[in-house]
Amino acid sequence: MAIVYFWTETSMGKHEIIDMALRLKAEERYEIVERILQSLDKPDAEIDRAWADEALHRARACDEGRMKTVSFEEVFGDK
Repeated sequence: MAIVYFWTETSMGKHEIIDMALRLKAEERYEIVERILQSLDKPDAEIDRAWADEALHRARACDEGRMKTVSFEEVFGDK
């Protein structure tokens, strides 16, 4: 049997919502977290352009030998 909650902005505060969410199964909590994170992750063309420019700059520097590279083993050891 499903429990249906009627929610209004004034009927439940964030602490009550969190308490209620913590009573859910792990997979249901995961779904809520994913939806909230997706709502915060909005595309930003300016940031995307800046990262693309930086990636291109780094790739050129590497190709031209102007960037010191580090091997996997140097970074992570013998894992």
